[in-house]
Amino acid sequence: MNENGVLTTHGGRPALRFERRLAHGRERVWQAVTDPAELSRWYPLRVVGLEPRVGGRISFDDGEGTIYPATVTDFEPPLLFAFDEHDPADPDREQDDHLRIELHEDPAGCLLVFTHVMTDPSTADGVSTGWRACLDALAAALDA
Repeated sequence: MNENGVLTTHGGRPALRFERRLAHGRERVWQAVTDPAELSRWYPLRVVGLEPRVGGRISFDDGEGTIYPATVTDFEPPLLFAFDEHDPADPDREQDDHLRIELHEDPAGCLLVFTHVMTDPSTADGVSTGWRACLDALAAALDA
C-alpha cells in the first residue's frame, strides 16, 4: 500500500500514485469525490461548478480571485472519476495536470487509488505532501 505516494508513470508521463483503504463503501466514497460540496471539504480548491459527465466542466476557486478550469475525462459511477486541470496563467502549455480517482471493492469498504499525472515533475515532493494532507482530510470527512 502506498499511502505516502509513489512516483511512477502514467501514459508515459510522471505521476504520483496513492492508495488508501477507506472504511466506507464505494457508493459513499463516490459521493465524497464527486459531489461539489463534499469534494470541496478535502480538495485543495473549492468546487464552484461540476458537470458530472465526460467532457463536463469543473470550476475550482482558489479563494484569491482565480478560477481554475478543468475538464472531466472519465466519469464511470462509482468506479472512476478523472479530469484535466487547466492552468489559467498558461493556457497554451502543452499538457495539463491529470487527476484520476479509482474506487475498488475492498472487504473493509473501499480502496481508493488516486493518481496525479504532473506537468512539472520537479514539484513532486511538495505535491506529495499536499495530496497526503488532502487524502487524510477525505478520510476524516468520511468518518465525521
